[in-house]
Amino acid sequence: MLITGPTKDKKEALGEVLNGDRLVTAPYKLDFLNDKDSEVACKNTLTKEQVAQFREAVSKDYYFQMYYDDLPIWGLLGKVDKERKNDPSEYKYYLFKHLHFTIFYNKDRVIEISALSDLNNVVDLTEDKEVNVEFMYSVKWKETDITFEKRMDKYSQSSSLPHHLEIHWFSIINSCVTVLLLTGFLATILMRVLKNDFVK
Repeated sequence: MLITGPTKDKKEALGEVLNGDRLVTAPYKLDFLNDKDSEVACKNTLTKEQVAQFREAVSKDYYFQMYYDDLPIWGLLGKVDKERKNDPSEYKYYLFKHLHFTIFYNKDRVIEISALSDLNNVVDLTEDKEVNVEFMYSVKWKETDITFEKRMDKYSQSSSLPHHLEIHWFSIINSCVTVLLLTGFLATILMRVLKNDFVK
């Protein structure tokens, strides 16, 4: 998660532990019906090592995952500016430092939440040098007609989780070779059995 300030570990349930989740409390305070504009979440100085770690995470499309009122929120950590350059060494790497939370509510219930990063409010991570960062966030509450009972329909129909197509060529080739070998062994055994039957 994109948190560099003081955090507090959350006690995970068995399912969360088996899933590999390590949850902490985030410094974002989303009070009910309380709009906020450019609130400071935390300030920190990223060391050269942290800058390199964030740059690698951004280059690999890492994303954060948070929960608010048991509703999941996803978002990318940063972006890569290629500027029509073919050489990866010339790419620019940026870390998002401002989140815009939009929360929909119906009466006294939270129905939906989303977190969008400000594409223009970024930190340059291209060079290995210390960077002073001020992470900020904004909160906007909006009313909706969706009932509380139907608030999970959005997640059951299509997930907001970023999907990446990753083809495991080695596994595919390995499976094909295994199938061909097994087919060859079975064919050899069947041919020998049938040959003996024909001779008899």
